[in-house]
Amino acid sequence: MDPFLLGTCGFSVVILLLMLRVPIAFCLGSVAVVCTFLFYAWPVDGAFDMAGGWRSATTILTSNSFDFVHSFELTMVPLFILLSQVAFHARITTDIYHSARIWLSRVPGGLAIASILGCGGFSAITGSSVACAAAMGKICTPEMLRYGYGPRLATSSVAVGGTLGSLIPPSVPFILYGIFTETSISKLFLAGILPGLISIVGYIIVIMVWVKVNPKEAPLSNEVLKRGDRRRAAMRAWPAVLLFLIIIVGIYGGVFTTTEAAAVSAATALVMGIAMRRLSMAAILLSLRETAYQTAMIFLIAFGAKIFVSFISLTGVSPWLIALVQASSLSDWTVIAILCLVFLVLGMFLDPIGILLLTLPVTVPLVEHMGLDLIWFGVIVVKLLEIGLITPPVGLNAFVIKAVTSRDIKVHTIFAGISRFLVAEFVILVLLLVFPAISLILPNSMN
Repeated sequence: MDPFLLGTCGFSVVILLLMLRVPIAFCLGSVAVVCTFLFYAWPVDGAFDMAGGWRSATTILTSNSFDFVHSFELTMVPLFILLSQVAFHARITTDIYHSARIWLSRVPGGLAIASILGCGGFSAITGSSVACAAAMGKICTPEMLRYGYGPRLATSSVAVGGTLGSLIPPSVPFILYGIFTETSISKLFLAGILPGLISIVGYIIVIMVWVKVNPKEAPLSNEVLKRGDRRRAAMRAWPAVLLFLIIIVGIYGGVFTTTEAAAVSAATALVMGIAMRRLSMAAILLSLRETAYQTAMIFLIAFGAKIFVSFISLTGVSPWLIALVQASSLSDWTVIAILCLVFLVLGMFLDPIGILLLTLPVTVPLVEHMGLDLIWFGVIVVKLLEIGLITPPVGLNAFVIKAVTSRDIKVHTIFAGISRFLVAEFVILVLLLVFPAISLILPNSMN
């Protein structure tokens, strides 16, 4: 069978299965195995060889399984997930929000801004956008509603703030991107810091303008603070600051590798949680169980993607795409714009990790051929995944916020609020595209 035709058919079948809501891991893995079997069993100029095809397909399957499981960098995934679970159950992550809420209580839109900062702090430890939206949605949104905030602002600010988990390190998408593209995960983490901070500033500007135009959306708090409340609130955030410094300063200063930083920060969070008497044995066991569950889910998806990458490399789809771009004489900017559009469209229907692992086999060879920096492209991809989390009709974070808050709030109300933040998202995306130095200045200065 013609390799290019087989590759095109395989890719189309994956898209079809995803549209039918088949789990991404089974889509990628099953299609890759069947198509690899057909590739070897049905040669263009030979007879159908079932035994040979099955032998070749199983060889690729087992070799990829071995290489993937024995990847040392992959161990940081369960470690960072464990860190997120322990920090959440020890209330280390939510302390950031409570500290910001006290300091910003008299600022117009202060609770919404505190929610953004709380989500940023949560993301700086956990690295999961959906987990961030779910956890902070239970805390921030009801409190904003209790103080009279409009439902659109109260829900959309947390939904948008939750997306920071994809960009601010540690980030699971960055880890998977680094493993599959063989780029430095440490540099990817550092590359996400400035874009993440710029995103936070952009969201805060949106809130300030929103409240300025419509003050009724965010009434000022009449809460009376006692002397020393701000100082005590700031002190509550020290465990989160310490964990962030272990990860970022440790990596940037060359004290730890990324995997070592994951292990040290997870152990530190566990010790602090026990020392502050915030972690019971039941909470520790729950953290371990959730870590095992999430790790298995991510590994299964990545395992299917690893087999799919091998299949795509056999078919010649990537060289064909590169040749097509060369023949069309499109500029690099035009190609990047098309790729961004593809990511945005996929983001409306698929989950971020599924999009990432589905597109990497095709997009990365093209970007490498154009001579563009893969670290910079990784930041662009993760930013696009971030936008996809809040883009209708299937903006995952909007539905997460709907699930954890009042049933009286409709999904279209959340998306109506999100639409204001999408303007800032696209402005930030353009800045990252036009000025690659925003993403590259920190990783290029790394020791």
